[in-house]
Amino acid sequence: MSNNPEIGERIDVGGIGTNYIVTGEGPPLILIHGSGPGVTAYANWRGVLPDFAKNFRCYAPDTLGFGYTDFPCDIQGFAMDRWVAHLIGFMDALGIEKAHFIGNSYGGALTLALATRHPDRVDRAVLMGAAGLRFAMTEGLERVWGYQPSLDAMRGLMNTFAFDAGLVKEEIVRSRYEASIRPGAQEAYTSLFPEPRQRWLDALATDPEALKAMQHPTLIVHGREDVIVPFANSVRFHELIPNSELHLFGGCGHWTQIERRERFIALVTPFLLAGG
Repeated sequence: MSNNPEIGERIDVGGIGTNYIVTGEGPPLILIHGSGPGVTAYANWRGVLPDFAKNFRCYAPDTLGFGYTDFPCDIQGFAMDRWVAHLIGFMDALGIEKAHFIGNSYGGALTLALATRHPDRVDRAVLMGAAGLRFAMTEGLERVWGYQPSLDAMRGLMNTFAFDAGLVKEEIVRSRYEASIRPGAQEAYTSLFPEPRQRWLDALATDPEALKAMQHPTLIVHGREDVIVPFANSVRFHELIPNSELHLFGGCGHWTQIERRERFIALVTPFLLAGG
């Protein structure tokens, strides 16, 4: 048994050893993390999992190639087909026919790809600072995907994620840095985002016509001061997705679940419970 809280249960998904955190009881809720260096499902969601676990059976996987899930040696950049197939395989392996989803950044793009390609597997969707539309690479995202390991570089990145730098505790910086320098971690991470990086951002996009056809109730949450994914992305999602609502937070960056934790939980919980 590991003392590392980032390491939870492990399940085989099509030959890929997949690490995931599971907690709580109730309707299934799958939480999909973002794509920063040193990211794990636990690191991304640990601050809100205990709250959501009061009402839902929460599953937070390290997605294909991230965290403590196996990294296939043939990955050369993002391939949304593979990420979707892995997530569907994860659900199948655990016997989850349908679930609510919360997706952060890249996780939001993955949630949208899943909802539009496998609509029967998704109940309600929450998008938080989500990618999933074509937009010009931001300086903030370029720094995230171009990360080269050092404690100062990680500290700078964490300050980029949050509008209020006071929320970035040294514990977060050190844990993410240490995760980013695990054997093979940086080599794997950089192989996801080789230059030119705009093409991998474009690969996360779902066709706008598919978004217009989405019937899932969708809650869209974004920080106005987000310098990683511009809030205009979420405004456009709201215009495209018929059954959607948009909540924009001032004085908030890319980490709504941390920067506006209590309000985030208060918004998301009743929204998801309304879907059964």
